[in-house]
Amino acid sequence: MRHLPNAISSLRVAGSIGLLFCDVAGWMFWALYALCGISDMVDGPLARKLQAESKTGAVLDSVADIVFVACCAIRLFPALKIPVWLWIWAGMIVIIKMVNQISARVLCKRFCFPHTWANKLTGLLLFLTMPTMFWSMIPISIVAALATFAAVQEGHFIRTKQVF
Repeated sequence: MRHLPNAISSLRVAGSIGLLFCDVAGWMFWALYALCGISDMVDGPLARKLQAESKTGAVLDSVADIVFVACCAIRLFPALKIPVWLWIWAGMIVIIKMVNQISARVLCKRFCFPHTWANKLTGLLLFLTMPTMFWSMIPISIVAALATFAAVQEGHFIRTKQVF
C-alpha cells in the first residue's frame, strides 16, 4: 500500500502520454484528461494518509504534473486560438520557473519543486479551466495571474531555503 501513491503518479505519466494519441474532440481524450487530473488530486493526500510521503514521490508527482501539462499543451494548443499576449505571458512563467530550478541547483545542489498552496491551486484551476479555452480566455488569464504569483513565490522559497 505504501507504493500506491507513486503508482498513481506513474499512471498519470502513462495516461498523459496516452493523450497524445487521442482526438481532442473525442470522449477518450477527455476521459483520460479527467483521470489524470483526478489522480493529481488524489496521490498527495493518499501518500499522507498512508504515511508514505517521500522525496521520490514528491519528485515523481512534479514530473507527472509537467508531463501532463506538456501533453495537454501539445494536443490542445493547436486546436485553440491563443492570443500572442497569452503565449508571451506563459513564456515568462516558464522562464521564472527555469530560473527557480537553476537557483535550486546552484544553492542546494538539487532541483526543487515546492508543493505550495499557490502551486496546488494553480494546478487545480488550470485543470478546470483548460476546457474553457475553446470559448473564453478570461478564466485562463486568471490562472496565468495565479501561476505568475506561484512561480515568484516558489523562487522566493527556494532562494531563502524555506523548502529544504
